[in-house]
Amino acid sequence: MTTARGVRLPPETFQLPVTKMRDGYYSDAYFTFTRAVLEADDHHPDVLVQVFQRERSVLGGVDEAIAILKLCSGRRRPDGAWEDGWDRLEVMALHDGDEIEPWEPVLTIRGDYSLFASLETLYLGVLARRTLISRNVRDVVAAAGGKPILYFPARFDHWQVQTGDGWAAHVAGAIGVSTDAQASWWGGKGMGTVPHGLIAAYAGDTVLAARKFADRFAEHLHVTVLVDFENDSVRTALEVADALGPRLWGVRLDTSNTMVDRSLWHEMGRFRPTGVVPELVWKVRRALDNAGHDAVRIVASGGFDAPRIRAFEEAGVPVDAYGVGSSLLRGPNDFTADVVRVDGVPCAKVGREERPNPRLVPVP
Repeated sequence: MTTARGVRLPPETFQLPVTKMRDGYYSDAYFTFTRAVLEADDHHPDVLVQVFQRERSVLGGVDEAIAILKLCSGRRRPDGAWEDGWDRLEVMALHDGDEIEPWEPVLTIRGDYSLFASLETLYLGVLARRTLISRNVRDVVAAAGGKPILYFPARFDHWQVQTGDGWAAHVAGAIGVSTDAQASWWGGKGMGTVPHGLIAAYAGDTVLAARKFADRFAEHLHVTVLVDFENDSVRTALEVADALGPRLWGVRLDTSNTMVDRSLWHEMGRFRPTGVVPELVWKVRRALDNAGHDAVRIVASGGFDAPRIRAFEEAGVPVDAYGVGSSLLRGPNDFTADVVRVDGVPCAKVGREERPNPRLVPVP
């Protein structure tokens, strides 16, 4: 599935557990209690709810939030049948990937509050999660100055978040993701490198594992090989490049931040030597170039975040792409929803008055 800028993902994309969402299974109980009170009292206030957060950020999850409102707003009739509420709501929203300011409303909902009061937990949650990913990815993309960012945090979180997180990373500028689930909403595929596990399966022989991998996949993807299995990245990178020739797209440096690569053992004392440091990247780059492998790219991974990438780029370290993982899952990015108008009259918690936003567009 491919979408043009500004075209929203359709609700069926998200495969929502609609029945459970309608019944309040995933909602904070105080919101389901609120709905129950309003329905029992036959009270149907026409409210305006605005949704915002407090950081300069990159919006994610808004199409998913809209899908929740489209499919789950409404009420149960006495006979148990569902009565849809979407056609009685007026929703305005920004788009996934939009840069947003602190306190800027990104979504407004107007209509009978009893139709959507119980959904607040759900749409705030997806906005918070996806916006966190989009903001963090945009930060590392900016730090890399146009060099590819490979989105590699799947192993650090629950598998069920992959699809939406992958989309949030994609709209924020990540060039590749590691699982098919992460790429599914735009019709892509997961990408990856020759992993340590495959190398171990061939008795620690990186060259043999790389050959077997290239035999199977070289015609279908860019072959990139981890070269730190023996903690001797310069030697291993040269051996792999010699063995694979033009079938090798790149080598990936992933030395643990508790290890010092063998090539740096005699240079310790002049810099912090652990992990993937600039000195290691330079050694691998010069060795490859001197051996005639100047077309082989270098992918750096292992503990990278925006400040570290920015430092590498400012120093001119010859990295061609960055693999970024767990740092993209960290940080605050909470959303809040407030009723700010009731039956046409301003009515809001002190400090949460209505803030009109001309950037919002109607959601059909």
